[in-house]
Amino acid sequence: MQIPILAGIWTDSKADFRSNFPRNLIPIAMDQGISTGYLRPADGIVQNGTGPGINRGGILWNGVLYRVMGTSLVSVSQSGTVTTLGTIPGETRVTMFYSFDKLCIVAEPDAYLFDGTTLTQITDPDLGQVKDGIWIDGYFMFIDDEFIIVTELNDPFAIDPLKYGSSEADPDPLKSIVKIRNEAYVMNRHTTEVFDNIGSSGFPFQRIEGAQIMKGTMGPHTACLFLDAVAMVGSGMNEAPAVWLATNGQAVKISTMDIDLILQDYTEEELATSFLEARVGRDYQHLVFHLPRQTLVYDPAVSAKVGQAAWFILSSGVDYDSTWRVSDMVWAYDRWNVADTQSAAVGYLSESVSTHWGQPVAWEFSTTILYNEGRGALIHELELVALTGRNALGSDPRIYTQYTVDGVTWSQPRWISAGQIGNRTKRLIWLQQGNMRHWRAQRFRGTSDAFMSFARLEARIEALNF
Repeated sequence: MQIPILAGIWTDSKADFRSNFPRNLIPIAMDQGISTGYLRPADGIVQNGTGPGINRGGILWNGVLYRVMGTSLVSVSQSGTVTTLGTIPGETRVTMFYSFDKLCIVAEPDAYLFDGTTLTQITDPDLGQVKDGIWIDGYFMFIDDEFIIVTELNDPFAIDPLKYGSSEADPDPLKSIVKIRNEAYVMNRHTTEVFDNIGSSGFPFQRIEGAQIMKGTMGPHTACLFLDAVAMVGSGMNEAPAVWLATNGQAVKISTMDIDLILQDYTEEELATSFLEARVGRDYQHLVFHLPRQTLVYDPAVSAKVGQAAWFILSSGVDYDSTWRVSDMVWAYDRWNVADTQSAAVGYLSESVSTHWGQPVAWEFSTTILYNEGRGALIHELELVALTGRNALGSDPRIYTQYTVDGVTWSQPRWISAGQIGNRTKRLIWLQQGNMRHWRAQRFRGTSDAFMSFARLEARIEALNF
């Protein structure tokens, strides 16, 4: 019999069944004749340079990759050469966006403009304490806790205090702003209002009354543009936080119960410092949610094909509780360029390697519950159908499986060889896998040394009548 492997099950101390998401394995919905979906290794990370500090933000502008690293604005070439261009004080994440001729960097509470040669701070005292910003219809638009501020059309360094706007449907503070289809989505903590340019003599934008969304976000980087909608982490008034896709006056919840429970493990302040980013490319649509202690990814395309929410976990290192050491993925030079979250390293994602910054990483996946209508069963054999023989030259990695009969405790690991390079017909088989009296779930673990995709788990089982 075939046992599903795209998402597993575990149980918690609150007597709940919980989803166990694949780690460093990406669910792919594709019928290859073996199964209708498989798990492939997540991309590795190749380092090709070092900057002046830890990355705080990145963007592609005029064909050049720019980052804020440490307290410096830098450019990063295709070869990884980092060139310092100016100084951006602070330590927190920045927002970067551009007009036709200027790159803007919002480093709370200040804003800077870079024209390709000179970096200049906007020092007009009417600007206030900037939290986030966008460029729209010739204006640089910024928000603070209370107001929406636009620069003058003929002078991006000038602010007219008579041209302030406000988001007044709810007295909650402003948190973030995103541009979609040339409309400004101004996100408060519990509500989102949409503004359109009407060219008035005062504040040139007007609220679109029917577009208000009764959900808001938690911080300046907990919302991003994703598939022509706003992806956000937040909630409405008197609601627990969740992950939403919002557009056209509606918000659709995409987080599952398990994701919501993960969010509740964090405080409001911790969630406000997390950030979202999107990665859309070769038949994938990844919304990447960087939490303080873990990294979660959602793929709506796979979710639609398999009929359930497809979430998975990315992490770096062999510690299963580690975060993913990647921030600010930028498509430039025909690849996804990244920066390390723990050092000044820069590099790019690669499907050809499995290590992160030169170090191996752990992977894991588990199965749904195997149940024989309350009767027992003997597990004679388990076989993982996988694409083997792609490991590094000279390596002979091992992987193991464990089982649980309560969803909490796991059996001793049973190890097998994953095969050497070139052994593409290697079969991954475990014999004499014991029995079950009621129900049982299985999990599989290894490191990136065992570089393979998994299509199916096949089990040879003898059902018992008791």
